[in-house]
Amino acid sequence: METREKILRAAAEMLAEDMAAKLSVRAVAARAGVSTGSLRFHFPTQRALQDSLLARIYAHLLPGDPIRDRTLPPRERLLNCLRQVLAPLGTNEDARTAWGTMYRTFIEPEPTEAVRTAYLGHEREAERRVEHWLTVLEEEGALPPGDHTRNVRFLLTVLNGLSVERALPTGGSVLVAETETLNAAVDHVLSTRPAPPAGPARP
Repeated sequence: METREKILRAAAEMLAEDMAAKLSVRAVAARAGVSTGSLRFHFPTQRALQDSLLARIYAHLLPGDPIRDRTLPPRERLLNCLRQVLAPLGTNEDARTAWGTMYRTFIEPEPTEAVRTAYLGHEREAERRVEHWLTVLEEEGALPPGDHTRNVRFLLTVLNGLSVERALPTGGSVLVAETETLNAAVDHVLSTRPAPPAGPARP
């Protein structure tokens, strides 16, 4: 257990220094001062390492993490997680301020390497957060095992679109339309199944 903790601590330090870090087995092992074989013993795959680290991070940062509230069904928990992301944007004025900051920070400036690196750090953190939600649901059997990359990207695209809508002028209730969109997004993700294997190639 001491070796496992050293590995998780090293991976957490790497993320703290660079949110875009890929956490390769070799790099984390070197940082932890253990062999790659030892790391593989505790974490057979890179994803196993990332999943364990994310669970540790979010258990610490979000002790009331909605995805772990098993008094609610998986669908409601995923909905609550998405709402939790949008909640800080508040009303139209707050959303406009948030998007104004985003524009001035990442869109208006020339796309230098520093700007790109800063944005990718934010993007990677968002991806890790959504990946954490889907991994928890997978562990419970609410989602099939497999790569969640497509669904992570889909949910982040939905959240980005809804956050822009909050900042734009509208004649109707943003929250009503937003709720409908979130429900549709969650239904889509929870109905996703792995693609069937390709059949034999035809001559």
